[in-house]
Amino acid sequence: MASMRSIKRRKESVQSTQQITKAMKLVSTVKLQRAKARAEQSKSYFESMYATVKAILVRAGNIRHPYLETGESTKKAIIMITSNRGLAGGYNSNVIKLVTRSEELKKEDCVIYAVGKKGKDSLQKAGYEIARDYSDVIEEPIYVDAMRIVKEVLEDFSEGKVGEIYLAYTAFKNTVSHIPTMIRLLPVDPSGSGIEEDENGIPVDKLLMNFEMDEEEAISLLIPKYMASLIFGAMVEAIASENGARMQAMDSATSNAEDMISMLSLQYNRARQSSITQELTEIIAGAEAIS
Repeated sequence: MASMRSIKRRKESVQSTQQITKAMKLVSTVKLQRAKARAEQSKSYFESMYATVKAILVRAGNIRHPYLETGESTKKAIIMITSNRGLAGGYNSNVIKLVTRSEELKKEDCVIYAVGKKGKDSLQKAGYEIARDYSDVIEEPIYVDAMRIVKEVLEDFSEGKVGEIYLAYTAFKNTVSHIPTMIRLLPVDPSGSGIEEDENGIPVDKLLMNFEMDEEEAISLLIPKYMASLIFGAMVEAIASENGARMQAMDSATSNAEDMISMLSLQYNRARQSSITQELTEIIAGAEAIS
């Protein structure tokens, strides 16, 4: 059995750790409330933007535009959103697994545009190509940050460095449910627009989309805004998911620390009783020897 001194030291160490996890849980709870409200307010807008652009492309008919066709390059750009800090349970690892275990995304064909140090560091160690690092924007994301990311990724797409663009992030469903999600941003896939089509892919209601300006010019203006909206929405949801995951992780850590403290207290009391019993036995044996 461990000595009373070592048990006491370990108990004090666990108590100190418990105080830290309690504080981190409280901080994450406060941050979650703000991030949750922001994510819920913006979620419907970004979902509508995603569906609307798809609906426009379905109704527009056959439009020839680089943003609607796979590029010549076999490289796939992945805008991956993780956090800059750990201690958030499986939040970061789930997004990383979404990329590394995908059957469609081979390591040699992937180009990572990292938003978050944890994802960047993990994939860099795994041998993935890191094209750009936007880890600074995930702390307090604003729409301008998303526009900057889109501008640089689209430049690489236009120059033929990448042929497809994907977005990997953690969607926020509720406080305890966070879903690793990957969507293809370019080329835009019109499927799932909610518009019924016939066997030839023509809308059943036959209501076509007309553009007041040139079709190619309209798409060139629309697609970057569509991408920026989705990326900004993903960052907002990712922050809410991160704080929710961290709050859960710290709550579990605090509960585990409480169980360890109870177990160590029991061990300490047993060791103390054993020590007292041994001392009494020695005193009694000594008294009998004298008598």
